[in-house]
Amino acid sequence: MPNPPLLVLFGSQTGTAQDVSERLGREARRRRLGCRVQALDSYSVVNLINEPLVIFVCATTGQGDPPDNMKNFWRFIFRKNLPSTSLCQMDFAVLGLGDSSYAKFNFVAKKLHRRLLQLGANALLPACLGDDQHELGPDAAIDPWLQDLWEKVRRLYPTPVDLPVIPPGVPLPPKFTLQFLQEAPSASSEEPHGANPDPQGPPSALQPFLAPMVANQRVTGPSHFQDVRLIEFDITGSSLSFAAGDVVLIQPSNSAGHVQKFCQLLGLDPDQCFVLQPREPGVSCPSRLPQPCSVRHLVSQYLDIASVPRRSFFELLACLSPHELEREKLLEFSSAQGQEELCEYCSRPRRSILEVLCDFPHTAGAIPPDYLLDLIPAIRPRAFSIASSLLACPSRLQILVAVVQYQTRLKEPRRGLCSSWLASLAPGQGRPVRVPLWVQPGGLAFPETLNTPVIMVGPGTGVAPFHAAIQERVAQGQTGNFLFFGCRRRDQDFYWEAEWRDLEKRGCLTLVTAFSQEQDQKVYVQHRLQEHGPLVWELLDRQGAYFYLAGNAKYMPADVSEALTSIFQEEGGLSGPDAATYLARLQRTLRFQTETWA
Repeated sequence: MPNPPLLVLFGSQTGTAQDVSERLGREARRRRLGCRVQALDSYSVVNLINEPLVIFVCATTGQGDPPDNMKNFWRFIFRKNLPSTSLCQMDFAVLGLGDSSYAKFNFVAKKLHRRLLQLGANALLPACLGDDQHELGPDAAIDPWLQDLWEKVRRLYPTPVDLPVIPPGVPLPPKFTLQFLQEAPSASSEEPHGANPDPQGPPSALQPFLAPMVANQRVTGPSHFQDVRLIEFDITGSSLSFAAGDVVLIQPSNSAGHVQKFCQLLGLDPDQCFVLQPREPGVSCPSRLPQPCSVRHLVSQYLDIASVPRRSFFELLACLSPHELEREKLLEFSSAQGQEELCEYCSRPRRSILEVLCDFPHTAGAIPPDYLLDLIPAIRPRAFSIASSLLACPSRLQILVAVVQYQTRLKEPRRGLCSSWLASLAPGQGRPVRVPLWVQPGGLAFPETLNTPVIMVGPGTGVAPFHAAIQERVAQGQTGNFLFFGCRRRDQDFYWEAEWRDLEKRGCLTLVTAFSQEQDQKVYVQHRLQEHGPLVWELLDRQGAYFYLAGNAKYMPADVSEALTSIFQEEGGLSGPDAATYLARLQRTLRFQTETWA
């Protein structure tokens, strides 16, 4: 059976890109146009030459970089040996998601648009440049752009005369049918998170390893504002393999309380079982769901009811609502004119899907179960830097987890789904605690040569990948390990202090610390870098050192880059432009690598 003509590919780790992509998919179906929506890392890019119509939804991260789930596609599409006529049969459009406060605003979308033209593809219209800084957010640019896009698509693929366009307000047929069973299956097929008890090949998203948690220790002081955990898993018997700089992906679950509340709201029996069946050709059932599956398993381990809903959620919910007043409000939230009010109600206070459904009880109680997978996104795995080395700890995998909790104007504190779930697990108390996980390459790659020095800047939990790197390098006999670590107070959040001090005594590590709140004037890692400017310049310019940076993406990366540029000027005698060029060359040759997160 031929593929539907429209393909929507999104490259982003954020919910916005997936939300826009789902809206595109729904509108295509409304116009009777077959459509597939896929993340770029799940699409085989070699098939692009066969696609007649593709819409790319892509975000820009960091300093003009593609997001993680777009990097393999990015490397392929920019291969120099691709013929200039590779995509001559393809019509395309690029929708960018960016932030105009960054120098390289929507750089990925702009560059992709140009590259597709170079490969012979035909642009239906100029790239859309969504801007988070606009008072209405990216929708200010997206809404008018989509109107133009659909007009172009309509001319290419007119709606069949015998299949009229489905009008707004009428719900599209659900993608799946939940066929409820009269009796529960005699033997449950529900391994947690779809794990296979007899896996083939290394653990993956489809077959995670159920790792026993053996330690869950708070490593911040009792008076510290943040609960940070050092969590350790036993990976004996798994085929997990990783190196310093790699990440572990963990699939979290919703809390039992939230699952119960959701089922009560929607009138669902959590113990009832069903078989999931796709309603459309080319649509396959999510591999993470067992067949048959219980409602409890679906809600606890698949539906992301704790996430902040996006505009597409309100669009579908309005279609399903039988209550006039609730439907009116939902329609307002899903309209272009209602985006500021939606932001005030939902995005700013970080109101969850479950809380929204509580605010619209008549609508929630009328949601047909068949629409659950259309309405609510799947829980995404969370990535954590691996904080241990297989060379030093062959049967263990460690992570350093900051438990996310903060207050908005809502009464209930906001909590990170995965970090709160992990913190709640208590190993060693009866039944073993098992966590579904797998590993993948991270954004940091360390030099293999024994005599190459490494400068690592890791404030706070950003030090986690460097703990793995130092363990690994010391086990291999590598010297030249320089760590700049920053935290608030040495007695509250100085992670692995005893280990660092021991390595210092053995001559395996040079440690420079910045305790920001132990003196009147705050001192951060960028200040310590500048204080050690002669050493940093000597290592980088004369000894070929690699420079690594990990931590919060808000201010620290820019501050560290500025400190380095200043060092290049003061110690290397470079002019401002030459110092910037020197830094860019380090980045280009992978001697300056970063791994940051919001």
